[in-house]
Formats: sequence, structure tokens, C-alpha cells
Amino acid sequence: MTDILSRPPQDRIADAPPADEPQKLKRSLGVVGGTLLTLSCVTPASSLFVLVPLSFASLGTGTALTLLIAMVLCVGVAWCYSELGTLIPSAGGEYAMAGHTVGRFAGWLAFIQAMIVVMIVPPIIAMGTAEYLAPVFGANPATMSSWIPKIGGAAVMLAATLVGLLDLRANAWITGIFLCLEVAAASLVAVLGFAHANRPASVLIHPHLPGGAVGTSTIIVGLAGALFITQGFSTAVYLSEEMDRPQRTVPRTVMWTLVIGSAVILVPVIAITLGAPSLTALANGDISGMVTAWTNSTVGNIVSLCVALAIINAAIVMVIQNSRVLYASARDKAWPEPVNRAFSTISARFGAPWVATLAVGVPGAVLCFVNLGTLSLVTGVAVTLLYGFVAVAALGARRGKHKESGAWRMPAWPVVPVIILAVLAYVMKQQDAEALWITGGITAAAALYWVFYLRPRPETRWVITVPEDEKPAV
Repeated sequence: MTDILSRPPQDRIADAPPADEPQKLKRSLGVVGGTLLTLSCVTPASSLFVLVPLSFASLGTGTALTLLIAMVLCVGVAWCYSELGTLIPSAGGEYAMAGHTVGRFAGWLAFIQAMIVVMIVPPIIAMGTAEYLAPVFGANPATMSSWIPKIGGAAVMLAATLVGLLDLRANAWITGIFLCLEVAAASLVAVLGFAHANRPASVLIHPHLPGGAVGTSTIIVGLAGALFITQGFSTAVYLSEEMDRPQRTVPRTVMWTLVIGSAVILVPVIAITLGAPSLTALANGDISGMVTAWTNSTVGNIVSLCVALAIINAAIVMVIQNSRVLYASARDKAWPEPVNRAFSTISARFGAPWVATLAVGVPGAVLCFVNLGTLSLVTGVAVTLLYGFVAVAALGARRGKHKESGAWRMPAWPVVPVIILAVLAYVMKQQDAEALWITGGITAAAALYWVFYLRPRPETRWVITVPEDEKPAV
């Protein structure tokens, strides 16, 4: 990092925006609004009902244990995000953090991992809508055409894109209402699961599937998916440019979101594990079917409807988040100038980056027609890499010009980011080869773009900025 700090001025990351800086995002979010949006992006109920069933299929009764390990790891990751998010309050999130503390190239690679995640996660979530709406309309999810979830997911993505064009404060209330419904559904499932518990709690720490015991190596492989399930708490840093006093609101939002979101996911998972009629039913992951078996079809339909609304809520929040990342990349001159101008265009009426919103929402609808398993595996790898960049950035957050910053500081530095890096490296070694090749190929192509386009233009391209009015005091 020393060579970065001593680099000639024309090659440094900019501390102040250039003269032709695009319009700034409006600061309209307090702690409550930011927490509602961030907690919605954790999408506890949609993660519970859409992503957790995939874990049940591979981890069985070890799903809760794997999630708990991931959540403990996420405490350290959240500390890293909180410190870096107050040190560098930028809508660019991870790439601005890495770019300012480690270097522009690291920032670029972090941006690529973030874009993989933000482009793939919404369609994965959206494709679960049809499965949960089917019982409400008297259809059987098991017999419907494989095209229906894809078409339904694409429709949800397009609808979420339209809502994402609205004012951010209005979206905070919309997503807040949906969030209440999804938390209510998750709570009902937890109560029913515990009420119908038919196996001992020991199965939680001695994992089993219908075919036998689940090994330690399987748990480790499952950690990438578990990190994917819990990763939404980082959304606060993407919204930091639209939060009042980010030095106070960002760390509070990050930590509260992690704690509440983890509880909303983990408690029902434990209840479902203990209350599933059989290990086979648990591995099949048909949570709405279990609710119907525990009660009746009416209650099952109510839960299914709440879950469908939760999925739509998640898609809305993710489109909002993702558009801010793309907006920030354009403001920081990541693309040819016509593209930068388009992505940094702000709606005069709603204050939203409307071109960037369309640019993430419409491709998300197209991705709904890609194989779901492949999308999930690639996202798990990208999330793991992204957290790695954040941990490296946290190691560089107290050197040079950042040493005396007034930012929030994590406890147990630098031990926490070092442990995170070690765990993530081990998790990465266990991942699916195809997912590693896909993610690696995208990253390699991005590196070539850096070498031939961005790096030769340090004064005019990839100039990572922090809003002047909210820099931490020195």
C-alpha cells in the first residue's frame, strides 16, 4: 500500500470529485429508513423460503449449524464493513473501500465481484415467486412447467425495476411494509415447527440426510452458500451517500441488520429441522407443504402469499442497491464517456439513477432464464471473494492518511480481518470447479480491461471518489 500512498498525484485515487462530477445523490435516509432497506436486502424470509431449501437438500439437519458458523464469521465481516463504510462513505461500497485502502486495481477487482453478486442474486430470488404463488391459485408447484418460475421471475424483476425508479424514501416505506409481512410469515413457521417438533435437538450438531451422516467437508462447502444467504447486511454501505451522518448510521445499520436478519433466518431453520415430518421431507425443502401439513391449506396459502411478497420486496431492494453501485462506477469513470454519462444520470423528479436502475433490472430479467444451480454456485464464490477484498481493505484502513480518521473502529483489529481471510481461503478451496472457472474467467476478462483501458488512463478513468461533504474528519 505504501507505493500507492506515495504515487504521483495524477495516479492517485481522487480525494475530491472532478469538476465535471455528476449530480449527487440526495441524503434523505435516517437510521430507521436505512435499516428497513438494509434489512429488506438481507431478505430474511425470501432467503429462508427460496435459498435455505437448497441447503436442506445438501446439508440436511446440518443446515442450521452451517448458517450459525457463517453468521459468526459475518460478525467480523460486518465490523470490517462498518469501519470501512464510515471511513469511505461511498455508493461504490466494496470497490471504493478497497480502492482507497489497497489500490485502484484491487478496487476494480472488488467491483467485478460485487457486480457478479448484484446482477445474479435478484433473479435467483425472483424465480422463487411462482413456486409460492402456485398454491394460492390452486396449482401444484411440483407439476408446473419449468418455464413458469423463469417467466414469473422475469416479471418480478421488471416490476421491481419500475418501483426502483421511485424516490428512495418512498421505497423505504414500501419495503418496510413488505418486511413486516415476511417477518410475520417466518415467525409463524418457527412457531409451527417448534410446536410439531419430533426429533431431538442433537440432530442440529450431528447432521444427517436421508442417506446418512453429513461430513465436515460438506459443511465447509456449504459455508459459501450460507454466506450468500446472510450477505445482505452490507447494503448499508451502498446507501451511505444517501444517509444523514453516515459515521453514525452506517455501523448501527450494519450491525442491527446482521443481528435481526440472522435471527429471522436461523430460528425458523431450527424449527423446521426439528419439526419436519421426516428427513426426506426436510431434504425436499417444501416449506409451504410442511406448513399445510402442520395446519391446513388456508394457513399454508397465507404463508405462501407472504413469502411471494417478500420475494418481490427483495427484488425491489436489490435493484435499488445495484443501481447505486453502477451509478458510482460511472461517476468514478469506469467506462467510456457516453456510458458514464448515461449511468450517472439522476432523475430530476425522484432523485434516482434511472438509467443505472434499468441497466441492472432488465438484464436481471434475462438471467431468470439461466440455470438456477449454476447461478447459485457462482454467486457463492463471488461473495466469498468479495468478503476477502473487504478483509484486505480493512487491514489497510489504519495506515497512512487513514490512520487518524474519525471513522468508527472495529475491536480486535487486525486479528479479525486476518482470521476472516484464512477461513475464506479454506472455504474457497472446497468450491465447485465449474463455479470457480466461471467466476475466474469473468475476473480475468475484467483484469484485461484494466490493463488495456483503465490503467493507461489514471487521470480520466477509474478515479474513485468520496463525496466531499461527508468525508470523515481528520
